[in-house]
Amino acid sequence: MATIRILPPQKLITCILPHGIALDVLQRLKDEKGIIEASTNTARGMGKLTPLAHRGPGEQSEKDILNVIVSAAEADEIFEYLFDIARIDRPHGGLIYMAALGHATPFVLPELPQMAPGASAAE
Repeated sequence: MATIRILPPQKLITCILPHGIALDVLQRLKDEKGIIEASTNTARGMGKLTPLAHRGPGEQSEKDILNVIVSAAEADEIFEYLFDIARIDRPHGGLIYMAALGHATPFVLPELPQMAPGASAAE
């Protein structure tokens, strides 16, 4: 039985951003910092001090959720980097928070055999 390799201490940085920002931030993370341990998804929500708050609880807007896993040693640097490039400091720019992870393990895709030229995946 294979043993599970536990990574050194890791932190999870989560950004809740206005819709349409997370993919650009994700691309910059990869290009500028070499970070690929991240994911994005969307959610609906409403802030307390947003224009939608005055319309009632039924009015919500779409948000981008960005989750990034980084080593504890580089977490503060990446946190500041994300804060800056996502422009969280502007009005209605979103929010960011960080939490320690109990454990993290690497996830590596298996090597796949090469397909012959002109062959389709269904063959």
